[in-house]
Amino acid sequence: MVIEVTDHNFEDEVLNFDLPVAVDFWAPWCAPCRPIATITEKLSQEYKGRFRFCKLNVDENPQMAVKYQVMSIPLLLFFKDGQAIDQSLGAVPERVIRPKVEALL
Repeated sequence: MVIEVTDHNFEDEVLNFDLPVAVDFWAPWCAPCRPIATITEKLSQEYKGRFRFCKLNVDENPQMAVKYQVMSIPLLLFFKDGQAIDQSLGAVPERVIRPKVEALL
């Protein structure tokens, strides 16, 4: 299950979470965001209990988008121990995202 996060709960749900986390910065109007959402839903089931997948709507939560300098979406930011470690920009295939997840495990 992909967890929806906001500006208000980002610290608790992402930065202070005890597993590595990928955050999908997206918006409802963003067509390239849809395939990323499908991939993160699939991977969230596969890596359940080992890795967390979240999504943040940049239109409704501008503070985190500004903090992490999100200029283009979809953007996946990968966090470990509260730090942004890696990223993936654009509608990339699963074969690009999976190794980034594996590298944080």
